[in-house]
Amino acid sequence: MNFNFHRYKFASQRNTVFSRRGAVATSQPLAAEAGLTMMKRGGNAFDAILATAAVLTVVEPTSNGLGGDCFALFKAQDGIKGLNASGYLPAEFSLNLEERTNKNDRRLNPYSWEAVTVPGQLAGWQHLKENYARLDWEEILKPAWYYAKEGFPVSPVVAGNWQLAIEKYKKELPEIFLEEYLATFSIEGRAPKAGEMWKSAEQAQTLESFRKKGVMDFYKGDIASRIAEFAQKTGGMINQSDLANYSPKNVQPLKIDYRGHEILELPPNGQGLIALQALKILAEDDFKDFFKTEEMHRRIEALKLAFADGSEYIGDWQFNQYNPEVLLTDDYIEKRRQLIGDKAKVFAPGEIDQGGTVYLAAADEEGNIISFIQSNYTGFGSGLVVPGTGISLHNRGYNFVLEEGHHNYPKAGKRPYHTIIPGFYRKPGQYLGAFGVMGGFMQPQGHLQVIQNMVDYGLNPQEALDAPRWRWQEKKKIVLENTFPDFLAQELERRGHEVVISHQPGGFGRGQMILLDQEKGHLITAVEPRADSQAAVY
Repeated sequence: MNFNFHRYKFASQRNTVFSRRGAVATSQPLAAEAGLTMMKRGGNAFDAILATAAVLTVVEPTSNGLGGDCFALFKAQDGIKGLNASGYLPAEFSLNLEERTNKNDRRLNPYSWEAVTVPGQLAGWQHLKENYARLDWEEILKPAWYYAKEGFPVSPVVAGNWQLAIEKYKKELPEIFLEEYLATFSIEGRAPKAGEMWKSAEQAQTLESFRKKGVMDFYKGDIASRIAEFAQKTGGMINQSDLANYSPKNVQPLKIDYRGHEILELPPNGQGLIALQALKILAEDDFKDFFKTEEMHRRIEALKLAFADGSEYIGDWQFNQYNPEVLLTDDYIEKRRQLIGDKAKVFAPGEIDQGGTVYLAAADEEGNIISFIQSNYTGFGSGLVVPGTGISLHNRGYNFVLEEGHHNYPKAGKRPYHTIIPGFYRKPGQYLGAFGVMGGFMQPQGHLQVIQNMVDYGLNPQEALDAPRWRWQEKKKIVLENTFPDFLAQELERRGHEVVISHQPGGFGRGQMILLDQEKGHLITAVEPRADSQAAVY
């Protein structure tokens, strides 16, 4: 038989999963199981999240790797905390707009060194291990090392994304970098197929080194030297000092009350502020019917208002020197809310006073809950593979804006607007937990929809992830999953929305959720049907 692993003729059903002692949820089963194994061996949820994150760099390289960034929102014994492990432009970064071939470019070249910020992910891992985990790196990284060395059968969604990525990088990646990229991430120039075995000897060697020396070897050891040497030979600006001086930041989460439910997101440079602002704009509306046109219209318009502000103001707030919470004040929110009418609009930013990602969650019986996200950004990131390491460097600098005076204009030492955002949810006295929806600029849109699905439409966590999603694309363009009814699309068009129906699951985000039922004392886990996801529990 020649099975087609990308076609499913009949609808399947995922049920919400309950457990008592521990849970891990992510987009790839082998990664979820690796995390659960850590808890069974005496580790806690932080050990689980690190093992899961490490395995994901091997089994889902189309979305993340060892050369990316990460963020975390988590509850430990000392309360709910935030971690920003995103990178900034190197100290020697410089940009001459007059020398650019296309002077109309508004962004850095994503397939070059100029979009590579100092990767923060492994320093983020180190922070969580030092402060919260129990096991050593040799144990935590063993599953990732094993799969890189011995191989694994590639899962269907990853295989599909891999094929698209190979085609893209063959077209976009400069010749100087393409050979190493294809040697590292292809089988004689093609992507592995669903179910085909894949292994990465060079990444296995790197992970083995990290097991012995620790992941800070990326910043202050042999790997750091290799990155700096590679940059020097191929026109990069990152040097060993940039790597050695990097450290992640503890941050205070932003929080709003949405109809008695607390929604927490990290502050900029991430875009979680967009989800919070959109929810707050909608907080005075009445939502009862998921398919009612008026409700859908207002949700879309609120999201567009928040994105208009986000595109203007989200960036490295240490450079911008004003408080992100100004965008969440009651007066400002009311002014934005008043702009929503009966017809679709294109919104401008409001005036304020100056002053390819993987998502994973884990929880344990001790009350630790982690909402975690890491990414290379556009698939394999920049496609710049550090020779001999299996590491493709991310390209987060692609989200800088080449407009002098813009809040997100690139400068040495500056972090870019970041799309990856972990979420946290609390209904005081009832539920507490982690949620997230990965997928570029879909992420705040996914957060908004999943929270409203539970709070406003009474859907359980699995239903909230299963429900059809919409995506605002640009201006008045809205993309709907084909499971929305035709009448809704037609009525939205009459309101001025430019509606596109998508028959593909890609582009609508991939989410996971773990909630602690505080009354019953058990964990509730739900996973994304649009990915190879699995809930691993015990």
